[in-house]
Amino acid sequence: MELLAPAGDLNKLKLAIKYGADAVYLGGAKFGLRATAVVDDLPEAVKFAHAHGVKVYVTVNIFARNHDFVEIKKYVKDLEKLGVDAVIVSDLGVLRLVRENTKLDVHISTQANVLNKYTAEEYVKLGAKRIILARECSISEIKEIAGHLKGRCEIEVFVHGAMCVSYSGRCMLSDYTTGRGGNRGECANSCRWKYALVEEKRPNEYFPVEHDANGTYLLNSKDLCLIEHLDELEKAGVDSLKIEGRNKSEYYVAATVNAYKRRDAGEVQKIPHRPYTTGFVFKDDTMYPKDAQPFSTHEVVAKSLGNGRVEQRNVFCVGDELEILSWGENHNKVFKVTHIEGATRANKAGHVYEVRGSVELQVDEFLRKKIN
Repeated sequence: MELLAPAGDLNKLKLAIKYGADAVYLGGAKFGLRATAVVDDLPEAVKFAHAHGVKVYVTVNIFARNHDFVEIKKYVKDLEKLGVDAVIVSDLGVLRLVRENTKLDVHISTQANVLNKYTAEEYVKLGAKRIILARECSISEIKEIAGHLKGRCEIEVFVHGAMCVSYSGRCMLSDYTTGRGGNRGECANSCRWKYALVEEKRPNEYFPVEHDANGTYLLNSKDLCLIEHLDELEKAGVDSLKIEGRNKSEYYVAATVNAYKRRDAGEVQKIPHRPYTTGFVFKDDTMYPKDAQPFSTHEVVAKSLGNGRVEQRNVFCVGDELEILSWGENHNKVFKVTHIEGATRANKAGHVYEVRGSVELQVDEFLRKKIN
């Protein structure tokens, strides 16, 4: 199965590829659902990815309005000239425009909410090369859809990352609370905020919104994690495993791709996350945790820039025994810090330090510390 990674910018794209992604998905300046995570230099992104044998899929998955189409038409023609491998669309009008004006492969976005084999069949008739199923599909539904298509169309599913409280992203909450349209790429993640109940006649009394045995009223969902079910997904007919997270950090991209490439379930605990769930795929438990704050067993403290230089992310000291997240042979090896140039304690976020330790660090490796 293809391992498909998020690329929120060019650096994250390069890290995803270095850590083992088979393909990346990204957005340009417009027409995608992550307005704050865009790759400005698309020609360089495509060139770099293809030089490493990695495919590039570009999001054009907004719900378009009439005035968008003139510019979208030019945009997709430009993408074709760049040699991107596919565009991801959710709008039927955009799908038609792409098919009539380019020879680009079309992937149907999860925003299109494909939940059944009949809808999937119609998209195949319209020329879809791949369908990204709605997150609400169960494993049996995935298997039935894939079996019905019989290889005429690829199947992609999300396997890791943030879940949306709404139906595969069709949400107006951000629009109502902030004026930022979630379906136009500007979601403010209002569902992640803390809420309290206020009674009309008692305006200054705030009652907690709690999760208990009777259910939940929280909007903030757990994070999806299917790393222990990859064999089942493969048997069900899945062609591509998608990791969510174009707005996430470089460390998140590297660590998540690394975990799924190695199929190491322990690794995902070292990545900041909300409590994990298998979501609707296996329906293991409630999807809404008591606490919205991410946690992990480890925190990243530095990124290696090569030649003994590291960019600091969190505090570390001489004498610390750190773990290396690596794309190569250094993975999970211990790095005992023996020297920090000009200091015994690295505590300036973003500062570049020269360090020495028990292992020679390679470019783009990360140092992480176990959280007690």
